[in-house]
Amino acid sequence: MTIRVVLADDQALVRAGFRALLERTDGIDVVGEAADGAAAVAIARETVPDVVLMDVRMPVLDGIEATRRITADPSLQDVRVLVLTTFEVDEYVFEALRAGASGFLLKDVEPDDLRRAVRLVADGQALLSPSVTRRVIAEFSGGRPRNPPDRSRLARLTDREREVMALVARGLTNHEIGGRLFLSPATAKTHVNRAMTKVGARDRAQLVVLAYESGLVEP
Repeated sequence: MTIRVVLADDQALVRAGFRALLERTDGIDVVGEAADGAAAVAIARETVPDVVLMDVRMPVLDGIEATRRITADPSLQDVRVLVLTTFEVDEYVFEALRAGASGFLLKDVEPDDLRRAVRLVADGQALLSPSVTRRVIAEFSGGRPRNPPDRSRLARLTDREREVMALVARGLTNHEIGGRLFLSPATAKTHVNRAMTKVGARDRAQLVVLAYESGLVEP
C-alpha cells in the first residue's frame, strides 16, 4: 500500500526538501503541495491523502485552523495531520493537538525519522513524544482560566478504560501500560482503542488532550 502525502508549508525550499526525501522512499508518494492553509484544506479535499505535513505559520489560513477544518470534515476522517514546527516548545503545538493533529515533527527532522513518522501516523498511531505530553501538562498547569471540565464522555468508559486513558495521558506506551497493570501490550492496546472509540478521539494525541480537559488527570 502506498502512503499518499500532502505537503503544506509557505516556504518552497522546505516543501522541496521534504518532497525529495519522501519520494526517494518506497511506498510513499507526494500527491500535492500547498503554500497556505486554505490551499492545504482544498488539496486535502481534492486528493484525500493519508497524511498532511502541516506548517503552523502560513498565510491566508494558519496551520491550526487548516488542521481543524481537515479533521472536522467527515469526508476526510481517515486523513492524519502532522504539524511541522521549528522548536519542540512551539507555543502552538498544544493548540494544534486540540485541533486534531496526530502529532508533530521538527523541521530539521532526520530523513529516517521523517519516513518513520509518516508511516506511523498513516497507520493510525500518534506521534506524541514525552516532551509534547509534558507540553500538554504545562498548558493545563499554567494558570490559564479554563472552563469547568466536561466529564460526560468519560461516563462511557469502564473503570479499566479510564485507568488506561489516564496512563496514556501520563505519556506511557502500550508496553509500559501493560507492565503497570499486569496486562499484555496487546491487551493494553485494545483498551486504548476502545477508549478512543467511546470518547470520539482520533488517536492517542486526542486522548491525552481529553484526559486533561475532562479532569480525568490533573497536572
